[in-house]
Amino acid sequence: MAKKILLAIAVILVVIQFIKPEKNIHAGTQPNSITSKYAMPDTVNKILTVACYDCHSNNTRYPWYNKTQPIAWWLNDHVTGGKKHFNFDEFTTYSLKRQDHKLEELIASQDEGWMPLESYTFIHKDALLNASQKKILTDWAKDLRKEIQANPDFAASPAK
Repeated sequence: MAKKILLAIAVILVVIQFIKPEKNIHAGTQPNSITSKYAMPDTVNKILTVACYDCHSNNTRYPWYNKTQPIAWWLNDHVTGGKKHFNFDEFTTYSLKRQDHKLEELIASQDEGWMPLESYTFIHKDALLNASQKKILTDWAKDLRKEIQANPDFAASPAK
């Protein structure tokens, strides 16, 4: 009986290797990217590239273990959820109030330490931000919030 169960598990593991989620890779410049409208220093871009963009942009750098199921499904779920919550490559499609709110969340995520997720930094040690990197990122986000709030259309902008 145990051999049949192990054989069934082995067959299932082999079969699911052929069922792969779509990859989050979009070539070229993203027209709705935050950088298409707002200035971003290279230091901030480097921090975001290392710690945020894999889950919060339209381009994910996939690790070697993404070729194995069910790991690829789990990673895809994280990327899909991350993009749904905050996508730097779709930032300019957000209303001004939503842009402001997303930057407020970015600041809180660094001040409170809940981003990047531990499940990401467990493998991607370079995504663990030090105090200086967090300050650079939050200072930029605070300045950008001020710029957005100064927009004459900000008050009339819908929340979502």
